[in-house]
Amino acid sequence: MRIGELAARTGVSVRSLRYYEEQGLLKSTRSPGGQRHYTESHAERVGFIQRLYAAGVSSSTIMELLPCVDSPSLAATDASLQRMALEHERLSEHIAELMRTREAMEAVIATARAHREIQLAEERADITA
Repeated sequence: MRIGELAARTGVSVRSLRYYEEQGLLKSTRSPGGQRHYTESHAERVGFIQRLYAAGVSSSTIMELLPCVDSPSLAATDASLQRMALEHERLSEHIAELMRTREAMEAVIATARAHREIQLAEERADITA
């Protein structure tokens, strides 16, 4: 498939796919005319890359993880496990921070609702007085 089809199939822009190639995250074959060609496995790889990006993993970190995916070996697996453990810890810290933020927002919402109820009660009292 050509780059436009890969983009449509994965929901990733052509520009992003070219960026992935520039970063070494994705490799295409080229036609004699220079057009990029991809296989189904490329679509799966793009999905994997997108999930890592969505989790906040940088392209340089993804590059560190891909050798384990591309050609598993004891050394590649050990390096990837170590890197993934660091990313797991980073994500856990980020999730904890998001949960604290959500709790703070819940408190603000509760305060705003209580204040609104007081205001409504005061307005009703003014109307009936």
